[in-house]
Amino acid sequence: MRCVGTPVYQGKFGVPQAERLLWRAGFGPRPGEAEALAKLGLHGAVHALLNPGNERLVGPKPHDAKGHPLAPADAWGHDHCWWLDRMIRTSRPLVERMALVWHDWFATSNSGVGSQKLMLAQNELFRSHGLGSFHKLLLDVTANPAMLLWLNGIQNEKGSPNENYAREMMELFTLGADRGAYTERDVREQARALTGWQNRWKPGRGDYDFHFDPAEHDTGMKVVFRKSGHYDWHSACKLCVSHPAHASFFVQKLWSYFVPTAPSHATEVALEQIYRQDLEVRPVLQAILEHPVLYDGPRMVKPPIVHLAGLLRRIGAGITTTDWAWIGSLSGQQLFYPPNVAGWDDTRWLDTATFRGRWIGVERILQDHRLDPAKGKKPADADTVLRRALVFWNKPPLADATHAALMHFARTALADAGKDKWKQLQYPVLVENALRQLIAISPELQTA
Repeated sequence: MRCVGTPVYQGKFGVPQAERLLWRAGFGPRPGEAEALAKLGLHGAVHALLNPGNERLVGPKPHDAKGHPLAPADAWGHDHCWWLDRMIRTSRPLVERMALVWHDWFATSNSGVGSQKLMLAQNELFRSHGLGSFHKLLLDVTANPAMLLWLNGIQNEKGSPNENYAREMMELFTLGADRGAYTERDVREQARALTGWQNRWKPGRGDYDFHFDPAEHDTGMKVVFRKSGHYDWHSACKLCVSHPAHASFFVQKLWSYFVPTAPSHATEVALEQIYRQDLEVRPVLQAILEHPVLYDGPRMVKPPIVHLAGLLRRIGAGITTTDWAWIGSLSGQQLFYPPNVAGWDDTRWLDTATFRGRWIGVERILQDHRLDPAKGKKPADADTVLRRALVFWNKPPLADATHAALMHFARTALADAGKDKWKQLQYPVLVENALRQLIAISPELQTA
């Protein structure tokens, strides 16, 4: 149910607004998608993204450079490429985008888990529960084998508590640091509440069995947030989501994934009221995606994986190589390997190191679509060459300054051909290749 105090965008909802929505709440538009979404109007578009129906992957199945199917549970880098493929081919972009949000929110890295199989299972958890109850999601994450390994849940023993997950549950997942929401005693007592998780090798299954063993749980009295009780792991989760500081933390953090500026006080209060009704993600997300600042506010830098997936969607390309894993690492975002439990630092999406990865990523896309200058058939002026390069990327909207800079480059480069006949034939092709690269890393395609 919408709270009366939540502002809603009232301006024109045309193709530019639909495209921004698809970038913020997904991975950018395929050809024709922004136009189709614009026809639904704001409410219809947001409703369609929030209630997409069953998954339907569009396009050819992914494979490596030799044409072999991906092995995401086994081969290095194939997990990254497998998920990138889902981002490209999904018919439920917001569901997939929320899986990425939760992967960053509950950041778990295979560098500590050591099992792509368990990481993929956690990924499916995020995908299946990403728009539902946050309380339920927190419970499932707490009991998730990848998280139990990553934050030492199975080393949290009765008589010798490990505080790792208890601390991050409060600091990063539910309450926030330096907000006065919890004390060191709360961390220690929550750790006791979270004891009892075990894993043991099951020879018949050929796998580890992660389970809660009541005999290994500390059943004693605990005091958390000044409340006493015989708390267990279910109680630990409920204590956090029912804490007075949780709603504001949740709203601020969720908002930050979709809008680059902080919400106003009035907006934050209204979103908290929506969230407190039943701790559901979907209604809060609806209010964010319909908020005026998402459409009238400043542009937002795209995470590297979103930028790359969006470019591939834009030209209808798929996964034909596993190079994307190391390119993702270069650009600062290798899936299933966030740098630490706090997730990725989005202030570094466009620093001098990660920008090189983005450039190389665009080069790799264009490697399969490069025009051969030896096949240039006739001279072309700058307008024609730039128009063809824009058509290749499905005519992305560019600012006047960007368009002018690209035109200046094209004119200057073509002028170097002079009256040399072979240059007049080949330079337009070379310049068009260069323009495709420059358009893809322009401010308008790096941000939305």
